[in-house]
Amino acid sequence: MNEFEKLINDSKPTLADFFATWCGPCKMQAPILEDVKKRVGNEANVIKVDIDRNSALAAQYRVQSVPTLILFKNGEPVWRTVGLQQADTLEAKLREHIATKTDEQ
Repeated sequence: MNEFEKLINDSKPTLADFFATWCGPCKMQAPILEDVKKRVGNEANVIKVDIDRNSALAAQYRVQSVPTLILFKNGEPVWRTVGLQQADTLEAKLREHIATKTDEQ
């Protein structure tokens, strides 16, 4: 899981979608996340974490329902939600945490 740690510790915000292949709402969330990724481009990371393949990671972040979306910035969870989310909501939340010029000084 080194790649996961590397991404969430980035100064760019990382939206992690904890999902399961058998989950109906998770399947509906997937194309929404693809849209969000297109909207924010390289300003943020959008990743998917299969809870069945990464059960220790799911346990570490207390994921009990799917989809669970957790927004990380500099390694810290700054926002989380459970259930199907719309693209506008997710984009707005990511943009709240995208670094501005003053953040980098």
